[in-house]
Order: sequence, then structure tokens, then C-alpha cells
Amino acid sequence: MTPGVCRFQKKTSGLQRRAVPAIRITGMSGEKTHDQHTVAIVGAGPVGLELAVALKRAGIDYVQFDKGTVGQTMFWWPPQTQWFSSNERIAIAGVPLLTTDQRKATREEYLAYLRTVARTFDLKVRTHEPVTDVERDGEGFVITSKHGQRTHTCRARKLVLAVGDTEMPKRLNIPGEDLAHVTHVLEEPHKYFQRRLLIVGGKNSAVEAALRCWHAGVEVTLACRADGIDAKHVKYWLRPELIGRIKRGEIAAHFGVEPVEITPTHAVMRHVKTDARFNLDTDFVLLATGFVADMSLLRRLGVELLGDNELPTFDEDTMETNVPGVYVAGTATAGTQNRYTVFLENCHIHTDRIVHHLLGKAPPTTPEDRQMPET
Repeated sequence: MTPGVCRFQKKTSGLQRRAVPAIRITGMSGEKTHDQHTVAIVGAGPVGLELAVALKRAGIDYVQFDKGTVGQTMFWWPPQTQWFSSNERIAIAGVPLLTTDQRKATREEYLAYLRTVARTFDLKVRTHEPVTDVERDGEGFVITSKHGQRTHTCRARKLVLAVGDTEMPKRLNIPGEDLAHVTHVLEEPHKYFQRRLLIVGGKNSAVEAALRCWHAGVEVTLACRADGIDAKHVKYWLRPELIGRIKRGEIAAHFGVEPVEITPTHAVMRHVKTDARFNLDTDFVLLATGFVADMSLLRRLGVELLGDNELPTFDEDTMETNVPGVYVAGTATAGTQNRYTVFLENCHIHTDRIVHHLLGKAPPTTPEDRQMPET
């Protein structure tokens, strides 16, 4: 049982496997369509797409939204970023994920894979159409979305929120954080060629960025609050190389420090233990300080969110939250993760739990080899 998540039992009930026709209302402003669906999915990442396939296989009518494109989170990963998990662990809907060199998939390969899954199963995702509001309407929900300048509404009996957990950067809220040369996401490393780049952070994203940029001819300085690079927080194949390059003076490193101000020419750093200040000259700053989940839709619907990380309350057997008819799936089940324990590879079971509950079936068991992440 996930720490901090309340578990409760509900009586299951099956759903009729048929699409409900749209209701068309014509007025002075023209024709407006209020589509009626059995299930609405918010989010078209891997788990959202896998759920759409499962619903389609079960004959359950659905509609799916995403504020960006399919796999939006991976879309803004740096080019050629590799997954940490093996291909079979991140494959969805029973479709094999194959790479030309049999290695772990890159960003580009996985995005192509998601497009293939969507086209293979003819998934009609309403991309670039963020859900702006959700309200209870009798036994179902009214979903308001926006595409361009047009606002759309539809109704659904059930709602699944597969919104992920890395919606927004975790801001430091320091002066200069919004300057043009400061970013929270690694861009193409080539951009920083023969320039000074300060990377703030000490976990996977920061370490991988430091190594990739150094290999691209960037003068890299790494700074983090911790006293060193913790093996618990960094992948085993990244940490040895970083430590070696720090020892050889190829990558500069400052531990036990944090930025308190960023200027166009330098960052003001503070020693965590002594409060002493010093300046680090730099041309660019990457704040690899993590991300936070956007739990606003869950909050609006009345889902109980626990603690600072906003862990949603849900039944682990069914994925239904404390709000009847509202389900949560994927990494959104963990809220904002400070230390990642919920990944795509141990979220596949969520889709089966939801579909089984919708059909009035007993909850499935999690395969033993998928109960914990691979790495």
C-alpha cells in the first residue's frame, strides 16, 4: 500500500458497452456539440494511451484530452535522451517496443512508438485541447475544454485523470530566476558549446545534463545542496563517470551550496551550513531542481490531497478516488514526488484495475516482476 494514500472499498458496477449519441444544440452563436461519453480521460501520456486502448478493447466509449501533444512530457526532453527503463518495461498495450540497436529507447524512438500505438488502435486524442473545468452533473461530469479560441463541453459518466507528475518546474523563487539565460529544462546541449553553464541540482537530471553538456564542449559547473552525489539518487551508470570527471577537474563542482540570486553575468551562491556567499561567473544557468504535479483538477473535483506532495486519496484495487466516478492513473497517483518511487513501469496495472472496476470485475493482481521499478 502506498504511504499516505487512504484505501477504501466500494461496490463495483458494470457499464453498458455502447456509445451515447451526441446532443446538438443550435443557437445564435452557431452549432455547439455536447458529446456524451461513458469515460473521459485527461492526459495522453503512455498510461493515458494504454487506458484508451484497454477501454476500446472492452467496448467502452471514451473521449481523451491532452493540453499538448501525445507524450507531451517526453516531447520537451532534450534530443536523444535515453529512458532509464528497459524497452519491455515501458511498452504499452501489448505492443512491442523495438529499437535498432536493442538498447534502451531514446526520446525520439519512444515518441515514434507512441504515435504508432495511437495510429494502430485509431485513438482519437483531442491534442492541444486543455481541460479548463470539470463539474459534477448528476451522476456524471461536464468537462470544459479549449482548443484555440473555441470552448467545447462534453459529458461523461466517469472521469480518469492521468495527468502525470511533472507538469511544472519546481521553482526556487529567487531573484533572476526568470532571466532569458536561465532555464529549468535542458535544451539541446549544442546551444552551450564553448560557453559556461552552471547546473544547479544533484540528482539524475542534473548529472545527466552535466555529462551530456561536457561531452558537447561546454564548460560545466555543477552545484547542489547535498554534500556529494548520493548513489541512492543517481543511476549507477551515470555517477561513476561524473565523479571521475570532477576528480580530474573536467567538471567543476560545488557541494553544500545553493543559489540565492542570478544576474546576467553570475550567480550568487550561499553555503548552506555557514551562510557565506560567493559568486560563480556563468553564461547560462540550468536549474535542474525537479518538477511538481498539477493537481488542480483533482482539487477542483474534491479529491482529498494529503500532505505537501498532494498525494491523492484512492482505492488501490480500483484506482477510484474518494470522489465517486473519479479515477486517478499513472504517476499522478504519487502527487509531486521528491524521491521517485512511482514510474511508468509500475503503473501499467492501473489501466487493468480501472477497466475491471468499470466492468464490475474483481481487481487484477499486479505481476510480481512489475511491483517494483527495474532501476
